[in-house]
Amino acid sequence: MNALNVAEYTHSLGLQAKTASALMAKAPAAIKNKALKALARLLRENVAALQVDNAKDLERAVANGLAGPMVDRLKLTPKVLETCAEGCEQLAAMPDIIGEILGMKQQPSGIRVGQMRVPIGVFGMIYESRPNVTIEAASLSIKSGNACILRGGSEAIDSNKALAKLVQQALAEAGLPQDAVQLVQTTDREAVGQLITMPQFVDVIIPRGGKGLIERISRDAKVPVIKHLDGNCHTYVDDPCDIAMAVKVADNAKTNKYSPCNASEGLLVARGVAAEFLPQIGAVYAAKGVEMRGCPESLAILQSVPGAHLVPATEQDWSEEYLAPIISVKVVADVDEAIAHINRYSSHHTDAILTRDHMHAQQFLREVDSASVMVNASTRFADGFEYGLGAEIGISTDKFHARGPVGIEGLTSLKYVVLGEGEVRA
Repeated sequence: MNALNVAEYTHSLGLQAKTASALMAKAPAAIKNKALKALARLLRENVAALQVDNAKDLERAVANGLAGPMVDRLKLTPKVLETCAEGCEQLAAMPDIIGEILGMKQQPSGIRVGQMRVPIGVFGMIYESRPNVTIEAASLSIKSGNACILRGGSEAIDSNKALAKLVQQALAEAGLPQDAVQLVQTTDREAVGQLITMPQFVDVIIPRGGKGLIERISRDAKVPVIKHLDGNCHTYVDDPCDIAMAVKVADNAKTNKYSPCNASEGLLVARGVAAEFLPQIGAVYAAKGVEMRGCPESLAILQSVPGAHLVPATEQDWSEEYLAPIISVKVVADVDEAIAHINRYSSHHTDAILTRDHMHAQQFLREVDSASVMVNASTRFADGFEYGLGAEIGISTDKFHARGPVGIEGLTSLKYVVLGEGEVRA
């Protein structure tokens, strides 16, 4: 496509989405749930066919020398597809929040004032790698009564096209407009430039991908953006803590999967438990090939661990999102120093404290300035599916409108509603 054709094409997508959004906004809950259940069924019926299309993307990715973690994100395994189907069913089972009225209060004048939850309208989703995002975005869009325009990465084009086709099939089965979920069919980058500068059609843009993509969209967009740039998450091992639990959780937070944004990239350890805890977690990381980039104090303790891959940490390491079997390790004096370190270096995504001290836990929850803050749990739980949101459209580290995993509520807005019986203002 040339630039003119891309502009015309994205304009037509926008117009179709705007038209569909009006129909989606008034669709009954039962109809939206019917579409979600149909989508779950279609995903299960088409596992083999979807893997054929996915194989084309994987083959192309390997041939183009795409990095291992990125290839991993591309895979549509039966397990990934089952999780997508379960997400659709979980959303269908959830109450419909569209149209609910909150906080209705009688005013001295006699009028009653409250707020009604309504769909945002049209959102644009720009994402890289993970084709399962196509289903997460589509299913959340359906449940929240919105329309969406999806633009996946060129590396997943065949998988995304196959998935989007199933979404439109499910919408048609339920009697909803197929244009409520549209996938940009071209890999031309100009389509992104057009999509993020159409405020007449698009109400919000949600980017999911590398820092470069999100920075570009945040800079160039003419519509609001819900975003997070990176996931430098921390696990802080407090004094006092249950050492065995801390080893289990710190292991999972780092090694359960290296590529997601909710994997822990920094390990902070209170001085009082460092001598006992660090050799144990060090042995676990050494066995799994995790490189530990430590402060001098942590390295001195970890030296005794056989086979440990130890590297002195630089200032840059404290801010780094590795997405790899590497973790920064620092010994801190106490919970105050841990909180100060996290608030300075983290990306405000997800941070956890492992502790037996209730006051320390409460202080950590109050003072750590992140979208998700956890006590005695792995940072890997920072996920819409795990939070019971059915699925997530992304994770926001912004403070306005939506923060943390963005589910149905994050795709809605509130409008004031006023109920009267003929009152006039004095």
